[in-house]
Amino acid sequence: MKLPIVRLSALAAVSMLATGVAMVPGQGRVTASPATVPADCAADNGGLTLPPGFCATVFADNLGHARHMTVADDGTVYVNTWESGDYFPHAPSPTGGLVVALKDRDGDGVADVVERFGPSVARGGRGGTGIALWHGGLFVEEKDAVVRYAMAPGQMAPSGPAQVVVSGLVLGGDHPMHPFVIDASGTLLVNSGSATNTCEHPNRQPGAKGADPCIEQQTRGGIWAYRADKLGQTFSPADRWATGIRNTGGMAFDSAGRIFATQHGRDQLSQNWPALYNAEQGAELPNEILFSPTKATDFGWPTCYYDATQGHHVLAPEYGGDGGHVQGRCATKTPPVAAFPAHWAPNDVAIYTARAFPAAFAEGAFIAFHGSWNRAPAPQGGYLVAFQPLKDGKAAGQWIRFADGFAGEYREPGRAAHRPAGVAVGRDGALYIADDVRGTIWRVTYHGPADAALTDAPPAAIKSALSVGNGFSSAPPKPPAGSTVEEVALGQRIYFGEAKAGACVGCHGSDGRGSAAGGSLVGPAYQWSDGSVDGLSATITAGVAHPKHASGAMPALGGSPLDAADVKAVAAYVWTLGHSSR
Repeated sequence: MKLPIVRLSALAAVSMLATGVAMVPGQGRVTASPATVPADCAADNGGLTLPPGFCATVFADNLGHARHMTVADDGTVYVNTWESGDYFPHAPSPTGGLVVALKDRDGDGVADVVERFGPSVARGGRGGTGIALWHGGLFVEEKDAVVRYAMAPGQMAPSGPAQVVVSGLVLGGDHPMHPFVIDASGTLLVNSGSATNTCEHPNRQPGAKGADPCIEQQTRGGIWAYRADKLGQTFSPADRWATGIRNTGGMAFDSAGRIFATQHGRDQLSQNWPALYNAEQGAELPNEILFSPTKATDFGWPTCYYDATQGHHVLAPEYGGDGGHVQGRCATKTPPVAAFPAHWAPNDVAIYTARAFPAAFAEGAFIAFHGSWNRAPAPQGGYLVAFQPLKDGKAAGQWIRFADGFAGEYREPGRAAHRPAGVAVGRDGALYIADDVRGTIWRVTYHGPADAALTDAPPAAIKSALSVGNGFSSAPPKPPAGSTVEEVALGQRIYFGEAKAGACVGCHGSDGRGSAAGGSLVGPAYQWSDGSVDGLSATITAGVAHPKHASGAMPALGGSPLDAADVKAVAAYVWTLGHSSR
């Protein structure tokens, strides 16, 4: 059961637990003496909403594009940051190394020592996502390799250069990141995400069939195994450990050594197969999953996807599926541990093996959902941290919304203030949450009774694209020459996914100013045409196979079943976005 839309500050939550003072109706906070507020709590939770008893501080800010983290026994937090000109085309790169070490020496929940090391952007570094500590070494993803830094006791940063553990990891395509973990025995398990949506050609094109067999799976769409105590290894198809995994956002171990991982599910069921799936099905399928891989397991990609309503994998339309009814060869695929709403993009998972939180959190999974781009015409979702209770490696109840408020007013990729990208647990039991928009890290602690039940955090208030005028900051301008008001209105509906399974808003934003996945449409400079209706129509029709300033290619017709009149309508609406007063 979800809570009503209210917002409790950390001060209010902690105060109510400590003093029994009730919240003043309609005000959303209480007055409490400073003595009731722990030193490591911020009065506003650093902008987050959390369950009662929890509070947060902004541990660090403006670090770059912070991805995954690991926490040393002495409390030092290590963060890998990722600098990709395609994925973050408009954000300035930080100076110094792309690996960041952070420490809070005075116990106020805010890092007061920050050290950077490793390659910098100026020296050709790109950073990455994966990071882990094991046997005196800090292992870090950098470009196409996992490298190891020897760490001396008492030093936050290494004194020597990195040594290459595994090189030749596959880059490019839809999922170039390489999250990894290292088990107690020294096995290094690394993700190699898919280059395509469903191994189809051309990628993401309506009606495109999937390759069968999928040759891409030789090097993508699974987990590979190497040794953390061996240098100079080279990525090879022969080292694939588990398969059928479109893209592993993150991996973690519980106290028993079981591995848990998240997957980014496939996209565009309704856009690419409108005869088989309606818009609602496209927004709600397939489910994102938490799964527990072991050697040689197969989780179905690209031939299958998971439907939580039916409780099993079904055959994908690229491989002869009929809209989610037939299982076929998917009946033998390994099921997940838990399922979540579609397209939320789970970017990391951390198992709570500490004891500072209530007992209900023991051995459960915190999952950082980066946020969706393709749930139109439904509202975009995710942009939060969820908690999934587990027991003996299996789901032990429904997930809860643990932390919200990251996105700010706009829950969409190009306008979200923050997007959760990493979660990690410290030895003291604190939960750290990383954001890759501006590089913010929050530290979450608990100050309530040990037997508290799982309770949802209040949902954060947002603005929907529709509530702000479908992209216009003021009254829309007159239609371009040769177009009508009705034509622009149709283009607007397609742009926002309300007709013809349009998906434009997901990549280009409700204001048309773009995101990591799609470039700006509003000028004044245009990359592929002169910005006229005819020029925009030609770009939409042909697609953009090799974008200049974005990470995602655009298939012909935007991956939607548009006819020539639809294309002209979308182009006319985009033209009005670029010519509205701002």
